[in-house]
Amino acid sequence: MVRSAPTGTAYGLVQWQTVPSHTLRAGDRVGPFELPVDPELVRQFAEATRDDTREFRDGRLVPASMIATQVYRAQFTALTELVPHDVFSAARSGVHGQHDLLLHRTVSAGEKLHTFSETHSAQPSGHNLRVTLHHATFDEREDLVAEQWWTTVFLGTTAAAIGPALPDTSLPRDGESTLVAEDVMQIDEVMARRYAQVSGDSSDHHFSIEGARRSGYEAPFLHGLCTMALCTRAATAAVADGDPRRIRRVAVRFAAPAFLDRDLRVRIFERSDGGFALEATSGDNTVIRNGLVELFT
Repeated sequence: MVRSAPTGTAYGLVQWQTVPSHTLRAGDRVGPFELPVDPELVRQFAEATRDDTREFRDGRLVPASMIATQVYRAQFTALTELVPHDVFSAARSGVHGQHDLLLHRTVSAGEKLHTFSETHSAQPSGHNLRVTLHHATFDEREDLVAEQWWTTVFLGTTAAAIGPALPDTSLPRDGESTLVAEDVMQIDEVMARRYAQVSGDSSDHHFSIEGARRSGYEAPFLHGLCTMALCTRAATAAVADGDPRRIRRVAVRFAAPAFLDRDLRVRIFERSDGGFALEATSGDNTVIRNGLVELFT
């Protein structure tokens, strides 16, 4: 079986090429997708993530983690376009496995931004498949504003391995880390629903037991990027003097779901190599591991 998949794009014009089923191609590209960051949406995002940062609440600056949230629509569309139909349809579900966000500058609310998405890599993992898409976001001058590497774990399907592995964000074997801050926050269905309204992600596994079980989990859980936003909020307060303009990079690996109506505990560590490590736990479960935060110098 064959399908048509996009191999390039230039503002609405998609070039198509027939590719074999079960084959992804590194560099296949779709877009552009509008990335909305209007002031009212910024305020809603701050409310959803319970972030009291003044520059967010008054709709002036865009939170770093909101750039990740707003690429959700591009991510979902790109997956349906770039992942072969047989691979996509064979999966029983998909969960967010890993995310790496790199900002090239601070983003102000109201900017006109657009994103191109392309296949970065695919790696079989047991009975599952890890697919990473690279999203590049540009402003009206076509200057690069942000890059993201979003890994989706497709459960129960596979494809040939392509592309490079993502950078290792774990602590160096000979490195040391020092705990510098700890923050505990409660997550609940209200947060999940408010976040879903802002992000557009209303996946069943965040709101119903049946949906969660289809994804292999016992109960509804918070969106991965909302969990990442809470970790970013904690890191900003702990190591950036509360100044969101200093956040340059946030990378996380989602190890387990953050189930609703439980506390999320975020720990920030100073790394010996100059960055900051973070981890998040919920009860006895590690929710985020190999987290990394880097600041603009």
